Amino acid sequence: MPHLHTLAVHAGREDFGQLGVHAPPIDLSTTYPVPDLAAGTASFDALVAGEASAANPIYARLHNPTVARVEGALAQLEGSEACVAFGSGMAALAALLMAVRTDGGHVLVVRPLYGTSDHLLASGMAGLEAEFVDAADIASRIRPTTALVMIETPANPTLDLVDIRAVVAAAGKVPVAVDSTFATPVLQNPIALGATYVLHSATKFLGGHGDVIAGVVCCSEENAKPLRQIRAVTGALLHPLGAYLLHRGLPTLALRVERAQHNAGVLAQRLAEHSAVATVFYPGMGTVANDHLAATQMRGPGALLAFDLHGGHAAASTVMKAVRLLTPAVSLGSVDSLIQHPAGLTHRVLDEATRQATGITAGLLRVSAGIEHVNDLWADLSAALETARG
Repeated sequence: MPHLHTLAVHAGREDFGQLGVHAPPIDLSTTYPVPDLAAGTASFDALVAGEASAANPIYARLHNPTVARVEGALAQLEGSEACVAFGSGMAALAALLMAVRTDGGHVLVVRPLYGTSDHLLASGMAGLEAEFVDAADIASRIRPTTALVMIETPANPTLDLVDIRAVVAAAGKVPVAVDSTFATPVLQNPIALGATYVLHSATKFLGGHGDVIAGVVCCSEENAKPLRQIRAVTGALLHPLGAYLLHRGLPTLALRVERAQHNAGVLAQRLAEHSAVATVFYPGMGTVANDHLAATQMRGPGALLAFDLHGGHAAASTVMKAVRLLTPAVSLGSVDSLIQHPAGLTHRVLDEATRQATGITAGLLRVSAGIEHVNDLWADLSAALETARG
């Protein structure tokens, strides 16, 4: 098996020689001619049943070749049999919850996780009863109707780590879904640790340039079929232009993640020494749950960090207003560095008690390090901190 750096460049391009192309082609067709009705009907039946492909794509909501190529690439990177791409990360999660709902109405969830994911689960909009538990309590909270165990590691926004192997063992026969957006396949492969599903907001590191919204679920072929069925019925297929941009970003994935990770580590250390900062949350610094997993479960601490300011909300607001190089915006995983306020933005949908219980304080800021020169990033961030300190 080639190294991940090599796979990132070549995966999903296996048919390029036959096609006579060097860059991923974009198929924008909405419909496909059906000259033979019997063959067309057979293709339709196969795609509606959730098969990965058929002789005729029939209709773009059922299948698109450009999307299929990037799905194949990401399956190789995650070490899964299949990958199913959606129009956003939330569309991917919603489809997964719909797919497992037939197995029971109960889901165990470990907090913290992305605010909108938490909201979807807690609100009951997905038609499931979400029970929020500590990872250590999973085994004792499994019910006959438990359809899924959901975790995010590293967690958004506190960077807490969850032991995937331990969760899989505690879940027993219940499938485990891991949101691995922060880690990417470069730093973590949950399938190899026993997880059933791996989710990515592909908008983030996988796309990597802030110009595509996408989500993927990597899993076995058996589990991919109902996801494709739901995707076809709900119209949640990733647009081929988005798939092209996503595929275009993969060759530099490892390089981007490794450079951004270096920057995050330097920034975390410097922030820890700054008098305006109360605590820095970054794997490997002893400030996140299960910190040791950064060196065992993962292949590095990642490119995200968070820090809590002594001045609370006022200081956080001032820093976001004062930065000039870092972009004050939600999202993460882009080539440029972003800074945002979880309590006021990404996790605003959670009630105050939940935010406090999961460490999302009024003074917490989250930074997604980009690939700029780290000294320039620090000059900008430290100047903003001095402004906040007054």
